[in-house]
Amino acid sequence: MNVPEYIGKEGASAAAQRIGGRVVVKAQVAAGKRGKGGGIRFAADVEEARVAASELLGSRVSGYPVDAVLVEGAVPIAREFYAAVMNDPASRAARLLFSTAGGMDIEEVPAEKIVQAVIDIRGPFALEEAQSLVARTDAGTALIEPLAKTLVALYELYRDKDAELLEVNPLVVTQEGQLYALDCKLVLDDSAKKRHPELFARAAQALGEQGTELERRARELGLLYMELDGDVAILANGAGLTMTTMDVVAHYGGRAANFMEIGGDAYTKATPALEIVLANPNVRSLLVNFCGAFAQTDVMARGVADAVIALRPAIPMSFSIHGTGEEAAIAIIRDELGIEPYDSMDDAVRAAISAAAAAHLSAGGP
Repeated sequence: MNVPEYIGKEGASAAAQRIGGRVVVKAQVAAGKRGKGGGIRFAADVEEARVAASELLGSRVSGYPVDAVLVEGAVPIAREFYAAVMNDPASRAARLLFSTAGGMDIEEVPAEKIVQAVIDIRGPFALEEAQSLVARTDAGTALIEPLAKTLVALYELYRDKDAELLEVNPLVVTQEGQLYALDCKLVLDDSAKKRHPELFARAAQALGEQGTELERRARELGLLYMELDGDVAILANGAGLTMTTMDVVAHYGGRAANFMEIGGDAYTKATPALEIVLANPNVRSLLVNFCGAFAQTDVMARGVADAVIALRPAIPMSFSIHGTGEEAAIAIIRDELGIEPYDSMDDAVRAAISAAAAAHLSAGGP
């Protein structure tokens, strides 16, 4: 199988010519479900590859602009599997998942069809453990050994490259019995950039400065903002607190719609920041979490209160405020917004999740 190439419009037909035979043209965007979104095209020859690349480049897939495509050789697929290794905050370890029900809709696969292993990140994942894991599935005796070796290799790559997530979907078996990773999602810890500059450089080459329209607007304002697929919007000060807040939301069964970090001097841009957060149509509730040590929570609360008064969002809001200046901060939110902040972050998170669920019900959703 030929090495895939990240190319633009002019190079698609040439790449297809070099690879030969049937090829796949994939939009290079930082989003999942590209197949359902029309971001993956099959081409029987050079001309079809050129047309596919021409149609994809300059279009949008899942809200992201397509600036480059990947061209790779097609393979005769017999079966599709799913494999992933990810950080698991609950166990403070790595969690490996494997399923023989790979494909685009892995989220809908019943839990009993997915086998898992929790791995101490300080050590290796033994081949014997991987074999035992695969043997619990319907992969078949002949595939236990090669699949187990593949899972061990995936875990080693995840650990060696300081990854937060390494997901292969689909991991396929061809009609000749060969294993291929046809699509991969690799998320690296940003703190590891100095350790793996070549990987970050390749990501920049393949994806460029991507983002949704709202993410780009935030970048222009010097704000850290990211869109997700849930319904609870998150405003928090500091990257660590923001990530912790998202973990707690997930722990209680909720899903973040987006997050905006307004630490540092970002509180001075609270109104445009809140405007961006609320522009996401999936948002059903807003969770604001402030924890100040050197940062003054009352100063941040002042910025958010002014933003809420200016924008008057018609969604429920939950606040958790602790640390330096918290008494004054709580007074601002209570007196000016008529909202009583919760005593604990957990209570605020649960309230935000419940409010989002209630909003779905009132709108006639699931």
